[in-house]
Amino acid sequence: MMASTPLPTVIKLLADDVRWGLLQALTVSDLRVQELSSLVNQPMNLVSYHLKKLRQDDLVTTRRSEADGRDLYYSLDVGKLRTLYQQAGYALHPAMSPSLPPESVATTRPLRVLFVCTHNSARSQMAEALLRHRGTGNIAVFSAGNDPTEVHPDTLSTLQALGIPLMGQYAKSLEVFKGQIFDYVITVCDKARETCPTFSGGKQLHWGFADPLNIQNENERRAAFKQIASQLSSRIEYFLTEQQA
Repeated sequence: MMASTPLPTVIKLLADDVRWGLLQALTVSDLRVQELSSLVNQPMNLVSYHLKKLRQDDLVTTRRSEADGRDLYYSLDVGKLRTLYQQAGYALHPAMSPSLPPESVATTRPLRVLFVCTHNSARSQMAEALLRHRGTGNIAVFSAGNDPTEVHPDTLSTLQALGIPLMGQYAKSLEVFKGQIFDYVITVCDKARETCPTFSGGKQLHWGFADPLNIQNENERRAAFKQIASQLSSRIEYFLTEQQA
């Protein structure tokens, strides 16, 4: 008789209609509880309960809005969810474990994507470089800021360590792109999300990260840059796979 293995926790978490709906929403964008409640058509107290369950297993994290500290944003760790799901498949049968994603994913048609943060010095610059690198030339990608300054040296060193060039990127104002049409406008800081103008014809997503430039300790700041780059890579990988599908 075959020895049985315990039911993986991730399967228990996924086997609920409300949590499934919440995870589907959070794979696309960081959201506040009232927005999630509207999307899954459930009361906020029930949504909060299920979000707590997802937080207990470290699939979902929260952070205070940089724009309004009273608001909480919920964010899904896409990379961890993928890993746990693959492990669950492998626990059932080795042949069911999905293969690792390819090094780059091509989209089926050209896309125009704009990343936005406050200063266009770190988060949006890294997102632009990472998506351009992974998009294999099928994506026209840009970045801008509400209050642009200049590209931070830690942005350059973080990308350089990953072997990704910035391709002449520099800090730009949103005014540069006024009147242009984008398929996606993706904000990567909370302040930008809550003040970003609406662009015609595109979807607006939010992948929020705390500003690493607020960290004074040099080693801790560099570690934060590295972590943001890693999380952006997971988001971009999912985004490109979704576009291909």
